[in-house]
Amino acid sequence: MTARLVLATRNTHKVTELRAILAAALSGEQAGGLDVGVLDEVVVGLDAVGEVPDVVETGTTFAANALLKARAVAEATGLPGLADDSGLAVDVLGGAPGVFSARWAGRHGDDAANLRLLLDQLRDVPDGDRQAAFVCAVALVRPDGTEVVEHGRLQGTLAREPRGDGGFGYDPALQLLGQERTLAELDATEKNAISHRGQAVRAMVPVLRPLLTHPSA
Repeated sequence: MTARLVLATRNTHKVTELRAILAAALSGEQAGGLDVGVLDEVVVGLDAVGEVPDVVETGTTFAANALLKARAVAEATGLPGLADDSGLAVDVLGGAPGVFSARWAGRHGDDAANLRLLLDQLRDVPDGDRQAAFVCAVALVRPDGTEVVEHGRLQGTLAREPRGDGGFGYDPALQLLGQERTLAELDATEKNAISHRGQAVRAMVPVLRPLLTHPSA
């Protein structure tokens, strides 16, 4: 079995999460003959393919950055590229960190530093003004130039201290509406069922299913 879809990420957490979301979505409906057990082989991250140039995320929206990454993958590999760009939008910060979520503390991908800085910045913000949401755009780009973008959003409030060992990024800070738990306190199945990334990927499934089942589709 060869790769049919390349995820535009080297983040192993994201690869695992995206595969799990796809497997759950495809298992819940007609998978068109695809055995979801082979997703590890047909859906791969950047580390499993040839050299793909790093993309400078110059977009000012999540969709723009996701498209930049997916286009680079499709061009470099000749396979459909799936990219997500996501982040945390805090109301009292006017939607920031937003597209700068992964480098909020100055160094890209330092989850602990980003989370610590954000919570420190909001230390004096009262509980009633700590609304925030995870926002995600997922882009699919095929080698023939076809492009599709879907979105997802998960509303919540920001906890005062990180809680939970699951997930990654800002997951320990976003407390679900109507619950005491943060996203990091959910198990993977619970998280994927409601997450911003899960929403966007599930919306993309009708387009992805024929690609995964019939790679020439």
